[in-house]
Amino acid sequence: MGSVNVVHLVGHLGKDAETRFTPAGVAVTNFTLATSRRYKNGEEWNEDTQWHRIVLWRAEKLAEYLTKGKQVYVEGRIETRSYDDKEGRKVYVTEVLAEHLVLLGGKDGETK
Repeated sequence: MGSVNVVHLVGHLGKDAETRFTPAGVAVTNFTLATSRRYKNGEEWNEDTQWHRIVLWRAEKLAEYLTKGKQVYVEGRIETRSYDDKEGRKVYVTEVLAEHLVLLGGKDGETK
């Protein structure tokens, strides 16, 4: 069997999405998505939040709806890239390249 690189996330945006354009004029939108899980540790409930970097290509019209607190479903794939920072150190960044996105609700899960 081959390999599979598929990610399904449902979470809330940590801040408003930012859209930039490549020199060729292609829109690339970036945002962070928080996913949380609750679990019981003895008698105490705990919450663990993970932050995910999301990259969405060619969706400048959708980007205006991607605001802080909005709940979304993202389907895509994980990709790790690297670059050299100003001091010449190699920096690795892991992102989810979104291939499908659905707006699920407003702030704090409120549907609109």
